[in-house]
Amino acid sequence: MYCVRNVTEDLVWIGANDRQAPIFEATHPVPKGMSFNSYLLLDEKTVLFDTVDRGVQTQFFENLEHALGGRKLDYVFVHHMEPDHAATLGDLMIRHPEATIVCNGKSINMIRQFHCTDPKGAILVNEGDTLSTGRHQFTFVNAPMVHWPEVMVSYDSTDKILFSADAFGTFGALNGILFADEVNFERDWLDEARRYYTNIVGKYGSQVTALLNKAAKLDIRYICPLHGPVWRDNFSFILDKYTKWASYQPETQGVLIAFASVYGGTETAANILACRLAERGIPVEMYDVSVTHYSYVLSAAFQYSHLVFASTTYNNGIFVTMENLLHDLAHHNLQNRKVALIQNGSWAPASGKLMTQILECMKGMEILEAPFTLKSALAPGQEQQLDDLAGILAASVRGEEPVVEEPQAQEKPHGFVCKICGFIYEGDTLPADFVCPICRRPASDFEPLS
Repeated sequence: MYCVRNVTEDLVWIGANDRQAPIFEATHPVPKGMSFNSYLLLDEKTVLFDTVDRGVQTQFFENLEHALGGRKLDYVFVHHMEPDHAATLGDLMIRHPEATIVCNGKSINMIRQFHCTDPKGAILVNEGDTLSTGRHQFTFVNAPMVHWPEVMVSYDSTDKILFSADAFGTFGALNGILFADEVNFERDWLDEARRYYTNIVGKYGSQVTALLNKAAKLDIRYICPLHGPVWRDNFSFILDKYTKWASYQPETQGVLIAFASVYGGTETAANILACRLAERGIPVEMYDVSVTHYSYVLSAAFQYSHLVFASTTYNNGIFVTMENLLHDLAHHNLQNRKVALIQNGSWAPASGKLMTQILECMKGMEILEAPFTLKSALAPGQEQQLDDLAGILAASVRGEEPVVEEPQAQEKPHGFVCKICGFIYEGDTLPADFVCPICRRPASDFEPLS
């Protein structure tokens, strides 16, 4: 049985929703489901705008045949060849051999790759090319790496509709609604829109900015994305979000604390820091990166102006879930954030130095202080150091100069470190017959602490 909705008088949404698949693209949790949008234009010529994921193909084909109402299918606009939008394109060509594929040169190659077929008579379009379907006039605009190299969008100058491919998409099934103004988008959908953008397209900020600049020159009354609701009102809201995300500007002046704690000591330090920040009126969000999927933490990192990463040392490195998160942030090109670090290590704290190395390779990441260090658990007096760190973060969030107390002279630590495993022997002299309790190496493999 078909399930369709009209976007305009002659444009019909014929997509489908998937609420059973627990993950999207084999990695991202989608607890609210996923929509796969396809649209059919009923002009003098009929036009299908993209197909759908194979998981919802039955509903899609029922919707398509109902909406066609016995008419032939004239054109298929292929904006994006990723299988969640083009997996059923091969089946469509078998069902509707009369349809002409409209795409660019990169897409035609991908059609051959994915579907092992060469669509005959395909119309290849370039930037600025136009096509008339009767009442409607379409212009094609390239949008490479938003988020594959073949992506293009199309603009209907008659009804002022932008078919935006993956741009302006969001995680989540539509649940009967079609338009963003039918829900409280900021309350109920924004987090999933941000998570979708940052995880799917976030790496390609400059390319998204280029597309936004092109779109700014168009008179747009509708935005029809391939996931999530259609926009027909309040464009400034979503455009402002996209402008910030694409330029890596934070939405929220506040602190994200992401921690990886094995036995609770690191988490306790993170909790105390969060309390001290909240007491100062600073917005705080916290995630245990060993429990929360990285896609949520990455989204929050795009949202917040200040980031704190707290990790235990593990196998002389960063705890694995924190290391994976930091590499993912770097992979998604996150930049222009102020950062503080907390490291833990029962005998050889190393995670702070290693986290710093990853962050220093990312553009515009400013580390505010040397890593705060604890060994196993907080020692007496370290609560004050956490309070001082909270003060530095709070001042930075507010754009103020931090109040820094004159540091008290501290005696330089005495000891020796194992060059093999990092174990630290505390003392002025190292016994000649000393054997490392961790790796069993002799005293000759130790060197003085620098």
